[in-house]
Amino acid sequence: MIAIQKKIVVDERGEPQEVIIPWAQFCELSEALGLDFDEAAQAELREALDDSRAQRREAFAALEDL
Repeated sequence: MIAIQKKIVVDERGEPQEVIIPWAQFCELSEALGLDFDEAAQAELREALDDSRAQRREAFAALEDL
């Protein structure tokens, strides 16, 4: 579990509007969620997920073959 250090910005009525987190945590979260991948990498991951859900084993290489 990640503990997020944050500052909550509120409006004049005290309603939360924004959250500020340290840059290092933003980078860590971006990498963990794959937000730093380019379009090609995202497309490959979506394709692999589809193959996995459809149980297409031939789409994957065995670890001993790598």
